[in-house]
Amino acid sequence: MAERDPQLAADLAGPGAPARWRRLALMVAGPVVLIGAALVYYLATDHYVSTDNAFIRQDKVSVSAELTGRIVAVGVRENQSVKAGDLLFRLDPEPYRIAVAQADAALAAADVKVVGMEADLSTKGADIATARSGLAYAQEQYNRTAALIQRGFATKAQMDAATQSLAAARGALSNAEGAAIKARAALATSSVAPGVNPTVLAAQAQKRQALYNLARTEVRAPVSGTVSQADRLLTGQLMLTGLPAVTIVVSDKSWVEANFKETDLSHMRVGQPAELWFDAYPGLRLKGHVASIGAGTGSEFSVLPAQNANGNWVKVTQRVPVRIAIDSPATRQLIAGLSTNVRVDTSR
Repeated sequence: MAERDPQLAADLAGPGAPARWRRLALMVAGPVVLIGAALVYYLATDHYVSTDNAFIRQDKVSVSAELTGRIVAVGVRENQSVKAGDLLFRLDPEPYRIAVAQADAALAAADVKVVGMEADLSTKGADIATARSGLAYAQEQYNRTAALIQRGFATKAQMDAATQSLAAARGALSNAEGAAIKARAALATSSVAPGVNPTVLAAQAQKRQALYNLARTEVRAPVSGTVSQADRLLTGQLMLTGLPAVTIVVSDKSWVEANFKETDLSHMRVGQPAELWFDAYPGLRLKGHVASIGAGTGSEFSVLPAQNANGNWVKVTQRVPVRIAIDSPATRQLIAGLSTNVRVDTSR
């Protein structure tokens, strides 16, 4: 170009030529450096996949009453930290104390009934002895009458009466023995509870149930965590069995549910390291790893999954839930539902 433009050649060959050459070199080198830096950055980060469609998740235990009753005391307030076993609320125990008293009465009645059956069994033995004695006497009378009738000293009517008395005595003995067997069977026990009469066993079970219900009038925290939705607990409110009363958030067990695009999963594997940062805490960064990859997309488990058989199908990139375990301790409180940014290193 300098050969074609004598003035340009003269300028480049003049006194300011070095400065002009440096400017020309910078003009050429600048774009080359930028392109090279972009290429290096791309090669260094192409194995990362990230998403901001992620949220902190924590276990939430819904606590309900096992009984129906009116709330007489509330032991917690909203956002209060509780430990497993702490009292949440108490139902009116009076109806269940009455049930325990009724169970005690039923148990006492069962004991009395067993004593009565034992006494009845002892009398059945005396009845059997009496019936056997009557049978022996009737047998003697029958034998005597049979001997007399052979000699002609007794009538046929006397023989018939002796026969009838003997049959009646045998029947009385059979009845007495049957009654004794029945009384003995009433006192029998089974292999389920050897030595305990079933009537007494049923009364004992009734009392245990009554005591169990009385203990359940105090509803306690099944796990440690933070109380949520405690505004449902009002003194005087009628609590129904199975109705959710309060929720406990297990705040010491947190993880992140990250919804990655399906196109980001080609190189993702369980165990790969991840980096987490949060919109609520800009300066907080935590380490984690991929704990599991969902078995289906979010739309697959929705209440009304999309039906694409009507001919109006439009392809939409699906999201797959990926569970990210948090490895490093957090210096700030992790709250369920906080927005999270996740970046996974798929090079490993």
